[in-house]
Order: sequence, then structure tokens, then C-alpha cells
Amino acid sequence: MSPLVEVQDLVKHYQAGGFLSRNAPPVRAVDGVSFVIEAGETLGLVGESGSGKSTVGRNILRLETPTRGVVKFEGVDLASLSPRDLRSTRRRMQIVFQDPFGSLNPRRTVGASVGEGLEIHALVPRSEIGARVAELLEEVGLDPDYATRFPHEFSGGQRQRIGIARALAVEPRFVVCDEPVSALDVSVQAQVINLLLDLRERRNLAYLFIAHDLAVVRQLAHRIAVMYLGTIVEIGDARTVIDAPRHPYTQALVSAVPSPDPGATRNRIVLAGEPPSPAAPPPGCPFEPRCFHPLKDDRCRVERPGLRRVAAQDVACHYAEVVAADMTTTAPT
Repeated sequence: MSPLVEVQDLVKHYQAGGFLSRNAPPVRAVDGVSFVIEAGETLGLVGESGSGKSTVGRNILRLETPTRGVVKFEGVDLASLSPRDLRSTRRRMQIVFQDPFGSLNPRRTVGASVGEGLEIHALVPRSEIGARVAELLEEVGLDPDYATRFPHEFSGGQRQRIGIARALAVEPRFVVCDEPVSALDVSVQAQVINLLLDLRERRNLAYLFIAHDLAVVRQLAHRIAVMYLGTIVEIGDARTVIDAPRHPYTQALVSAVPSPDPGATRNRIVLAGEPPSPAAPPPGCPFEPRCFHPLKDDRCRVERPGLRRVAAQDVACHYAEVVAADMTTTAPT
């Protein structure tokens, strides 16, 4: 049985615009990403800003056209579908955006926004759309009477619940959650995450949960993929990736996660410098300029490591087998 979502060597390059930059090298936003997501599973996709996480999500949904690579949904290559078939397939693939206000039309009522998909795909008779919208609002913890109001009348958390209701309206099997809680207060974040967990269990939803905060992802994800400069550098079971990270970049991310124990001490890994430009990535390992691994050598500078199985996860590091004690200390600046 094939996975619900299958991504094979996904690449997305952008050509710089303007007359003076027409001969400039392309920006390699996503540079060879592969993973699968099973029905009912959540894959957390983490990394710092600019790593390519959101671009991966948009290309999976065909909101953008990949430069190359294959994206399959329910065993079907999305690139092989006609526009009509792709539109039908998109009903089962939805997205919840990061900005809960910008993703809603300020001139349309909540009921009109949530019910739009029902009308487009003719999922219920027109006379029943109002009742179905009321059910959806109630399912995400909102008063059905809110259907007559406009987005500006709600808080950020309420607007994000409206966005979730809109995504659920067309009965999807897979939802891309593109940093859905990063713009919310911490207390509201917990409420939205609990809602997503509840919906996943009741509807058997699969999520691609995109975030930069491992503390948020660990609550929701079954597996975690760590992205750096357009590539996946580590992927595996969520508990394993967080408790026993093998890639230096993952270790740096994990070291930044706050501990719930106020008396706990943790050595914070502070990475030196900035990520390289995606228009001019290093010839070898993309993390090499900032890497603090004690075995880093000339091989890292010239040979790009591919994902390979090390212990219980897949890691793109030549020396992932070696996790030295001094890798838990602060990296040089």
C-alpha cells in the first residue's frame, strides 16, 4: 500500500528578476527533498527562517510548480493530472496559513469563507450550506452565530480556528499546517495544538506541520524532518530526533528548546555566522561553514553528504556515528 503523500527529490529554484540579474545563479529554495507521510501521521518540518520549509508545503499542494521532482498523493503523480482533476484532488489536500488574518477575506463573512469550498465542490445542497458551516464552527470550538461576523471582529486564535474550519469543510485527508501557531500567544498556541490533535484523531488526518519551534512540533509530530538551506539534514522518529540528535544543526536546535524544569541546566549551542546564500551554497556540506563537529575536515568542504541510516534516524553528515561529548558545548563564535 502506497503512502498518502510521497515526495521524491523535490527541487524548487527561483530565478532572480530584473535586467541586471538575468544571468545571476538561481536561488535554490528547495534542493532535493524526499519523504513520505502515511494516513493519520504528522510529519514535523523544522528549521530556521529561509530553510525552505514553506516552499516545500506550497509545492506539494501545487500552489507553486516544482522545478523538478515528483509529488504523489494517494499514489497519483500530481504533475500528471489535468487542471480539472487537480482541482478535484486539491479538495483532499488543504492548508492552514501562518497569518490567520491575511488568509481570510476581510470583506466576506466567516460563513461565506468557510462555506466557499462546500459551494465550489458541490458537497452539500445550497440550502444546507449554512447548517454545515454551523457544524464546522462548532467543531473547532466557535459559536455557530459567528458565521454572520467579519474577520476583524475576532482575536488571532479565533481567526486561526476559522481557517481550520475552512480547511476541514471540504473533508480533506491531508493538511499542510504552515506555522499555524507562530503568530499566536503561548496560551492560545496550546489551545490550537490541542484542537489539531483532536481533529487528527477524530478525522484520521495527516499533517505536514511546518514550524521553527521544536517545543511546538514535539507535541504534535510522529516524525520530524530537519531542514537546512533547502535540504533535509535529519529525519526520524520525533522522540529520537529530539532526545538523541545526530546532526550538529539538529543539536543546536534542540539546545534552544526551553526546559520546563526551572532548575535544569543545558549547554546552549550558539552557531557562528549566518546561513550561506541559497543562490551560492557551499560545494560540500551546506552546514560546513557553521559546523562545530570535532571531526570536521576537508571532506566536509568538498563532498556533499546524502541522507543515510545512522542508529534510528537518517542523517546527512559524514561523521554522524560520532557524537562527541564536546558537541554539547557552545559552538565557537
